[in-house]
Amino acid sequence: MNKQPTKQKHTVVNSMSNRKKTVILIFSLIIIAAVTYSALLFCGVVHINNPDRGKYPIVGVDVSSYQGTVDWDTLASQDISFAFIKATEGSSFIDERFEKNWADASGTNLRIGAYHFFSFESSGEAQADLFCGTVTPVENMLPPVIDVEFYGKYKSANDIDVPDVKSELRVLVDRMTAAFEMKPIIYASNRTYDTIVKDDFGDCDLWIRSVYSGVRSGVDWTFWQYSNRHILNGYSGEERFIDMNVFCGTADEFDSYPN
Repeated sequence: MNKQPTKQKHTVVNSMSNRKKTVILIFSLIIIAAVTYSALLFCGVVHINNPDRGKYPIVGVDVSSYQGTVDWDTLASQDISFAFIKATEGSSFIDERFEKNWADASGTNLRIGAYHFFSFESSGEAQADLFCGTVTPVENMLPPVIDVEFYGKYKSANDIDVPDVKSELRVLVDRMTAAFEMKPIIYASNRTYDTIVKDDFGDCDLWIRSVYSGVRSGVDWTFWQYSNRHILNGYSGEERFIDMNVFCGTADEFDSYPN
C-alpha cells in the first residue's frame, strides 16, 4: 500500500491551519470594524446620512425642552439657517421651554417655526385652540408644523382609527391655515406618511423623517430630518444630541419660502 510522505502530511496540515487562522482573523476584524462603527454612530461621531451641501445648502435644527437651556446665539453661529421649536402637544401640553426658546431664537438671524405634536386622543379643534393660543407670530416665521408619528400604545395604523385621525388632522390643518395665513407643514415618518398623510394631505408641504437612509424615491419633500444624533454647541439638556434637517431648495428659495 502506498503511503503519503510524512513531510507532505505536515505541509497539508499546516496549510489548512493557516487558512483557518486567516479566516478567523478576517472575521475578527469584521466584527471589530462593525462594533467600532456602531459605537461611533451611537456617539454621534459618524453619521449615516450626509446630504450634499452643494445641493442642499440650507441646514437647520429642531429642538424641545430635551435640549434644556439653549444659548441661541451660540447655536445660530454653527452654520445653520433655521430652527423648529416645539410648542405644544395634544390639547393641553405646552413645552416648558417654548416661551423662552421662541423669544430668544427670534432675536437671532435664524428663521424659526413652531411645531405641535399631534395626539390621536384629542380633537383637532382642541389641539388647534392650544397651539394657536400659545404661538405668537414673529416676522418671517416658517409655517407651523404638525408632527404626526406613532407613539406610546399607538405603534402602528392598526392601533388607530385612520379615517377619524385624518378627519381630526384636517381640522387642525385648516385652523392653523386660517390663524397663520399659510398652510402648515406636516412632519411624518415613513410609516405615518404611508398610512395617514400621503393620500389626503398633499396640500401641505412635507417634512420627512428618514435618519437611517435617504428619502425614498417618489416622496415629494420640503424638509428632511436626516439625523437625530448630531452634537452641536449651545445647549445643556438631558439630551446631548440634536436633530438635523435640510431644506429642499436654494438659499433664494428658502428666503422666499413659503411663497
